[in-house]
Amino acid sequence: MKMGFLYALKKSRLLNYDRITLMLKRFISYYKPYLKLFTLDICCALGNSMTGILYPIITRYMLNDLIPQRKFNEIIIFGIILLLAYVLKMIMKFCVDYYGHMVGTSMQADMRKELFAKLEKMPFSFFDNNETGKIMSRITNDVQEISELAHHGPEMLVMTSFSLIFSLFYLSSINIALALIIFSCSPLLVIITVLVRKKHLESSRRARRSLAQINGDVNSSISGIRITKAFNNSQKEMLKFEAGNKAFVEAKRGQFFTMAIQHAATIFVTDIYNVVCLISGGVFLYKGLIGFGDYSTFIVSVSFFTSPILQLVQWMEQFDEGITGFERFCELIDMPIEEDREGAKSYSKLNGDIKFENVSFAYNQNEEREVLDNISFTVPKGQTVALVGPSGGGKTTICHLLPKFYHADSGVISINGIDVEDITMASLRENIGIVQQDVFLFSGTFAENIAYGKKDASERQIITAAKKANIYDYIMSLPEGFDTEIGERGIRLSGGQKQRLSIARVFLKNPSILILDEATSSLDNTTEALIQEALNTLKKGRTTIVVAHRLSTIKNADEILVVANGKIKESGTHEQLLKKRNGLYRKLYNSQFIDSDFGIDEKIMMS
Repeated sequence: MKMGFLYALKKSRLLNYDRITLMLKRFISYYKPYLKLFTLDICCALGNSMTGILYPIITRYMLNDLIPQRKFNEIIIFGIILLLAYVLKMIMKFCVDYYGHMVGTSMQADMRKELFAKLEKMPFSFFDNNETGKIMSRITNDVQEISELAHHGPEMLVMTSFSLIFSLFYLSSINIALALIIFSCSPLLVIITVLVRKKHLESSRRARRSLAQINGDVNSSISGIRITKAFNNSQKEMLKFEAGNKAFVEAKRGQFFTMAIQHAATIFVTDIYNVVCLISGGVFLYKGLIGFGDYSTFIVSVSFFTSPILQLVQWMEQFDEGITGFERFCELIDMPIEEDREGAKSYSKLNGDIKFENVSFAYNQNEEREVLDNISFTVPKGQTVALVGPSGGGKTTICHLLPKFYHADSGVISINGIDVEDITMASLRENIGIVQQDVFLFSGTFAENIAYGKKDASERQIITAAKKANIYDYIMSLPEGFDTEIGERGIRLSGGQKQRLSIARVFLKNPSILILDEATSSLDNTTEALIQEALNTLKKGRTTIVVAHRLSTIKNADEILVVANGKIKESGTHEQLLKKRNGLYRKLYNSQFIDSDFGIDEKIMMS
């Protein structure tokens, strides 16, 4: 039983060693573009350490030779040599601080760029399951810690290693017996470091998770600040933040506790070095085993042995912080991305004939009920199909599956007879324009937001798109026109203005397939009329799928599909579906459409 435990322990250590080795190899690969600067940094760091050792060497020589023999000229010459060495040390220190930081910052920028590029390729499901604030924490805090390790780690390791090795030889050259007495204290420092390091690493990880949680809470609260104020829930948000803040403090408390133990114990051991050196050296001097000059030099030089040890402990702490951040970085980088099926082709124009054949889908495979259950329908080229039905029935999911925001679990979705899985995502989405109820606008100007629909859009094209979307007159009424800033997420605009701006974006894109997902929901009648006019223009000649609750939006559709509980319950034109007295569409019509689009008298007439 004992042997089995020891074997398991050994195996786990090997696995941990292999993991760290692989991580280090991967980490080192990021130095490649900056190899020249990195080499300069390391050389200067090594030079710094080498100039630092001149002081005890010259001190010993002066005490043992120059001063006793009153060699005044040599004393001045060695003083000048030491001064020049310190000038060189200053220059090398500048290179270490400037170029070393630039290497770290450049690597940080590369990693952040890689992370951002990775996020752009992640599937929708990733963002469904990860809060924005936590993702931001990885891009900012984690990468910052990695940058600190990238810059300070190698140079500190080189400097401390050289200083430690030199001090071992130099102290031994002064007096081997006294040096061995000093070195015998080292195992105690190693034992303390090993014992505390694991707990410190665990507490560091907890602190990172807590900080990510705080970032997530803050992002959520700031994004929803208007809702918070509207419901007078500032106190609730404060309590939620305070809970996360306390968890962060407790995590940091554990981290600082283990760090404090490590530092205090390390300082105590180094102080023991000084005591041992003073007493044992005094005894050696008393018994004539060492000269006064060598004794004085030994006292001065012992710091060249203790300082690197302290720096190595600090390096291990920085290594823990950096490698923890790099683990989280790699965890995100290694996640699967959106990828085209092997052999998928790019198509410049997909004009229509959309077909769903026996399509089933669930957002979570553990869910008992599928969001879409074996649905089939066709949208002929240039025609409009409207999806209606109760909330949660699967209408928006259908809209998400067509551009491959999610992938069907079974069945086939095709355009022009081509399975969408055999079409590259880039070309598929280039042919699809989407107007949603929840419009997202970017910080910037009207022109920049409209031009988001086409990267190389000219000023004339932007103006034309704005006119077609019925927002040109409003933009021109503003002092700065198209150069007017719209604020974060278009906060300075009304709901209707945001919607028309998003429609202008799609006009500019000029797709052959159009998805309108609740595009006129929650708008007043006047605004809806403007938007509906723009949408009617937009739909001309395009294959369109409409999700709506308003009669004015769907009544002229070529076909209406009633979607409920993941199934298509009914299909037909507006008139055909109204004739089914017990049909679901008629019930929806009577309960929702009549009151909003007609009057109570019409409702009675239709019954």
